[in-house]
Amino acid sequence: MSVVLEAKHINKYFKKPVLFHVLKDVNFKIKKGEFASIMGKSGCGKSTLLYILSTMDTDYEGELILNNQLITGQTSAQLSYLRNKHIGFVFQFHYLLSEFSVLENVMLPAKKLGEKSMKDIEHDALEKLRILNIDHLANKKASRVSGGEKQRVAIARALINNPSIIMGDEPTGNLDSYNAENVFNIFKQLSKEQGMSLLIVTHDKDFANKTDRIIQMGDGKIIT
Repeated sequence: MSVVLEAKHINKYFKKPVLFHVLKDVNFKIKKGEFASIMGKSGCGKSTLLYILSTMDTDYEGELILNNQLITGQTSAQLSYLRNKHIGFVFQFHYLLSEFSVLENVMLPAKKLGEKSMKDIEHDALEKLRILNIDHLANKKASRVSGGEKQRVAIARALINNPSIIMGDEPTGNLDSYNAENVFNIFKQLSKEQGMSLLIVTHDKDFANKTDRIIQMGDGKIIT
C-alpha cells in the first residue's frame, strides 16, 4: 500500500515569549485510502502539527514527504500549488463565501489551480455535489443553506481538485450529532470507495473510534 504522507522527525519551537518545544520528534505515515484521526488534550500540539502537515507553516525541523516528494524547503509558490492540488481542507467553520452560490464556492479551488476549462470545472463541481447528495442546492446562495449542508459544501470544495489527502480540523465540532454522523459517513465512503486518505483532528471520541486508526498525542509527542 503506497504512502501518501510521511512526517519524519518533526520538531517545532515557539520562540516567543520564551522558547517552547511544541512538537517533539513526530514520526508517522498515512497510507493511501487510510482514514486516520488525531486526538489529544487541548494544547498538545494537534493543530500546530496539522498546520505543518498542510504546508501552511514551514518553520519546523524535520522532513515532510507528500506522494514520495520531499516538500520541506520548497518555495512558497511551489507549496501553494501543492497545497491546492494535493490537499483538501475541511475546518470546523466552513469558510464559504456567502454571496456566492454553492456551485461557485465548490469551483473556487479549481479556478485557482487553473488546469481545466470553466466548463470542466463546473461539471466536476456538480459531480462532487452529487456524490454528497446536495446537487439540488447548486444554485442556492451559500448563506441560504443549513449548517449541515454548508459543511457538505465545504467537503465538496475540498474534493474539487481530486486531492491525495483530506485534512480536517474539528470538522464536526460545530455540528449536532445527526450532521456529525453524516460527515463521518461521507468521509468513510470517500476512503472506502475512492481510496481517499483522510487525517482528521477531532475531540469527538465516537468519531475517532470509528476511524481506521487513532494517532494519540500528548505533550507534543505521539503516544500511540
